[in-house]
Amino acid sequence: MERFTISLDDQLAHEFDALIESRGYSNRSEAVRDILRAHLDRFREGADENAHCVANLSYVYNHHERDLAERLTSLQHDHHDLTISTMHAHLDHDHCIESVMLKGRSRDVRRFADAISAERGVRHGQLNLVTVEVEHPSSQVHSHLRPNH
Repeated sequence: MERFTISLDDQLAHEFDALIESRGYSNRSEAVRDILRAHLDRFREGADENAHCVANLSYVYNHHERDLAERLTSLQHDHHDLTISTMHAHLDHDHCIESVMLKGRSRDVRRFADAISAERGVRHGQLNLVTVEVEHPSSQVHSHLRPNH
C-alpha cells in the first residue's frame, strides 16, 4: 500500500471531517479512497465509451401524464439487452418512482438513461454508473462483471 500526504486549508479540512462523520467513515483515508474511486470511474467512463458498466437509473414521474407509463415500458422493452430489472413504487396519488438496473456498454446505458429522463413527465432522473470488466469464464456460458478498482 502506498502512502501520501496532502495539505488542506483549515476550512476545507473541517468540512471534510464533517463529511467523514456524516457518512460514517472510520478515517480520512477511507473517505479519500472512495472519492478517488468515484473520480477515476468518471474518468474511465469519459475515456472509453465502449467500457462495460452496471448502473442504476432512478426517476420520479407523474403516472397521470398521457401514455407515459406505456412509453417508459416500451423504452425498456426496446432496450431489453440493457435492462436487468425494474422496481416501481407509488409515492402518492400522482407520482411514482422507478429504479432500473442496467448493464452494457457505458455509451448505450447513458443514451438509454438520457432517453428515459427526456420523456415528458419524468422528473429527477439520476444515473449511477459503475464501470466493470467483463470476464468470460471458460467453463461457464454466462459472463461475470467485476467492478473496477
